[in-house]
This record gives sequence, C-alpha cells and structure tokens, in this order.
Amino acid sequence: MARNPVLRTFSRHIMKPLAFWLLALPGLWLAWQWTMLLTGGNHDLGFNPIETTHRFLGDTAIRILLVSLAVTPVRDITRWGPVMMIRRRIGLAAFWYALLHILAYLGLDLFLAAGMSVSGALAGLWRDVAERIYITLGMTAFVLLVPLAITSFNRMQRWLGSRRWQGLHRLVYPLAILAVLHHGFMVKGNQFGPWIHGGILALLLAYRLAGMIARARSQPSASAS
Repeated sequence: MARNPVLRTFSRHIMKPLAFWLLALPGLWLAWQWTMLLTGGNHDLGFNPIETTHRFLGDTAIRILLVSLAVTPVRDITRWGPVMMIRRRIGLAAFWYALLHILAYLGLDLFLAAGMSVSGALAGLWRDVAERIYITLGMTAFVLLVPLAITSFNRMQRWLGSRRWQGLHRLVYPLAILAVLHHGFMVKGNQFGPWIHGGILALLLAYRLAGMIARARSQPSASAS
C-alpha cells in the first residue's frame, strides 16, 4: 500500500501540513473567539471566558494525546506505515495545548481574575497543587509530558539510544491515565466527557496489552523453532 505513488505523494507533501493545520484549528478558533470578545463582537466563550479558555485548552490537550496514542493501532490495522510520520507532530501538539492550559490557568485565572501578583499566582498554583487532587493529577501528568516533548526529536533519540528512548516514552501511558483522571476529578457531576476519554484510553491500553501478550506468547515458539 505504501508503494502506491499517490499515497506516497500524499504522505510526503500533504499529510504533514494537513496534520499541522488540523492540530492548529482549536488554537486558531480560540484566538478568534478572544478577538471577537475584545472587540465587542459575538463570541462563544460564555459568561466566564477565562474558565472556558483553560478548560477548552485542557480538553483539547487530552483529546490530541489520545489521538497520538491511536496512531500505532491505526498503522497496525490499516498496514499504512506513513501515518507514523505525523505521530511526533501530534504528540508535540498535545504538549503545547497542555502548556497553554497551565499558562491560561496561571496567567488568566490566578494572575488576572484573582488579582494576584506573579509571585502570588505562583504561590496560588502551588497551594492548589497541594490541596486539590485534580490539579495534583494534572500537574503530575504535565511534568511527565515535558521530557517526552524535549526528547521527541531525532537528535535526542540518537543521543539516548533506542532502548532508553523507548523506555522513557512509555511514560505516555501513565501520564495519559493521570490526565484523564485529572479531567474526571475536575468536572462537577457525572458528565460524559471524562467517561468518553476514559473509555477511549481503556481501549487503546487494552490493544497494547493484547499486543504485548501476543508477542510474549510467540517468542517461546519462535525460539523453539
């Protein structure tokens, strides 16, 4: 399938820029909404634009993170290897939306809305991390995401070596669990969003677990032959 010249052209010249703009769309939409808000136009940020902003960024980060985890299963099921070319781009987009989510909470919610100084906002963030379980989970997930973003480039992969790099990037699984739990503890009431995210993550983790079990079972027979 990958040898098809049409698919090869699509993979090299269309898929990467298309993925970039699709990943940028949520941020562009949010920027447009704030432009409309600040210029007095109609917007969809609701009566609390600050809360809407950092929650939208957090939801977007989780969804893109789940998409990044779905790339390998898509490759395995469709047998279309070139889809792996955009996995790094998707993972980095999840990191940037998560960073913007934290900056929106720190800068807009604590610094502007609460009227705190920079030091007060940082102190407020630390207090929230210590006292609110959903913020503790979210910050832990982000801390785990940082080294994955830093080492996502080819040079870092060569420097670490394939085995250590792969071991480090397995942190994506616990951080994804923490991110979904963060969302679940944050929302009020029994809302569908966290359950949908949790269900998708459970399927993706079950797929990987099944693959590990299948490989473990095939190794003894392969060595015996």
